[in-house]
Amino acid sequence: MGVDYGPLVVFFAVNSFAPGSQIERVLAATAAFMVAIVAAMGWSWWKVRHISPMLWMSGALVLVFGSLTLYFHDQTFIQIKPTIVYAMFAAILGFGLATGRPLLQSLLESAYPGLTAKGWRLLTINWAVFFVFQAVLNEVMRGWLDWDGWVTFKTWGVIPMTLVFAIANIPLLLRHGLMLEDAKDAPVPPEG
Repeated sequence: MGVDYGPLVVFFAVNSFAPGSQIERVLAATAAFMVAIVAAMGWSWWKVRHISPMLWMSGALVLVFGSLTLYFHDQTFIQIKPTIVYAMFAAILGFGLATGRPLLQSLLESAYPGLTAKGWRLLTINWAVFFVFQAVLNEVMRGWLDWDGWVTFKTWGVIPMTLVFAIANIPLLLRHGLMLEDAKDAPVPPEG
């Protein structure tokens, strides 16, 4: 989680504590975000010799849209990055559903052992819809809130919303074969 959420924490912290005008804080937070995402990718590679596809995509988009933000001194670029990420995730998951390729399963299979094909399909649908919702919501909030309001929304709205959504999927996972423990490790009832 530190690799996934660490760069966001850096972004939010720098935005909150950096001195200066709004655009100076935007630029400082964006630059810190870019450094932190590269550091997270490096840490991931150093620790496990692997960088997840989602981290690659997120890192590339942070660097591209962060660079545009810094170059043009315009916060719009860093604010639309989440919309694009969510839309891409929804499109990728939708493509996997349409073509019968369980892309979510290939990413998370080791985290959800025993989940049935139907369970993977339903989980994929849920996440695809959630990502569409998040993309639309980001655009609504970006247009409705000022910079500090948007950052607060991203910190105290989106992150908890994502965690609650993930937890809300647990009953679905359990109904469709998720194994919480290995059968050989399950306690044996006493014989009488």
